[in-house]
Amino acid sequence: MATASGTYSLSVLISAISTWLRLQSLKHQRKWKSDPNYTKSWYDRGAKTFHADKYRKGACEKNLRIREDTAKYLLNLDVNSAHYDPKTRSMREDPLPDTDPNEKFYTGDNHNRVSGQALEFKQLNIHAWEAFEKGHDVHMQAAPSQAELLYKSFKINKEKLKSQTKDTIMEKYGNAATEEVLPRELLLGQSEREVEYDRAGRIIRGQETALPKSKYEEDVYINNHTSVWGSWWKDHQWGYKCCQQTVRNSYCTGAAGIEAAEAAADLMKANIARKEATEEAPAAAEEKRLATWGSEVPDDLVLDQEKLAEALKKEDERRREERDERKRKYNVKWNDEVTPEDMEAYRMKRVHHDDPMKDFLH
Repeated sequence: MATASGTYSLSVLISAISTWLRLQSLKHQRKWKSDPNYTKSWYDRGAKTFHADKYRKGACEKNLRIREDTAKYLLNLDVNSAHYDPKTRSMREDPLPDTDPNEKFYTGDNHNRVSGQALEFKQLNIHAWEAFEKGHDVHMQAAPSQAELLYKSFKINKEKLKSQTKDTIMEKYGNAATEEVLPRELLLGQSEREVEYDRAGRIIRGQETALPKSKYEEDVYINNHTSVWGSWWKDHQWGYKCCQQTVRNSYCTGAAGIEAAEAAADLMKANIARKEATEEAPAAAEEKRLATWGSEVPDDLVLDQEKLAEALKKEDERRREERDERKRKYNVKWNDEVTPEDMEAYRMKRVHHDDPMKDFLH
């Protein structure tokens, strides 16, 4: 009851709280008993869970544990057991690896990373990275909705392609797992034919040897030909046997074309033989002797060796005078007459600037 100061006493407050809790318990008990699958233990467990969730809501974080739960580091007190990180409160490995999985409620933090939605999120990230490397403008952090939509469409297309490939293979090779009954003709088919084989498995008699076929079309005749290209060979050239033509895709002329080709070849041979018979042997070219200065030497020109030696001496003296002007005489006689020996001596002593051995001549 209220006091004179307008406040409630502690006993009145405790009585009101206990009354409210009793009413809430009866309300939930009536709700649980209305269930046809009601049992006393089930009710007690549900009531306990309800009260725990009600009074602990907002007070628990994801890393905090309920006081009734056993701590991770207390599950296995062995020193060499799974490592526990007190800063992050994580234990990645299973602390009890040898225990029955049905009897343990904690299997390590790594178990959560490879199960449930964590595995799907990991595959989504990998798909986004691979798609970005292949040129798609997708980013998991910038546009997550776009990346997830692209991954869903990729899985749908992958399943379609897989089913299409499976149907194609079954259509081509058949499906031995189906319950299709073989025809009666194949089950009861019999024959009197006898086939004999050798030790290597080759057929000796009783069945004709099947010739291997090419993947290309065979025995296809075009342009009125009766044989295929390559059925005839002459003078290192392939051709058609029916008309003996060496031009591919040409029109067939038959026996008339063969006769015309032979007549043309005979006529060409006759013309070549007649031309060789009428041609005269070409006159042998006379080799002309050239002088040292490069001009042609007349047939009647004869050089005197003594005059040539004197001309060479004069040419040497003239060159010495040109190199040293002090040896030049005052009384110089000029002679306009140039003999062939003088010309030959000048040409022999002249320096050829294109000669690579010119520096070793003098």
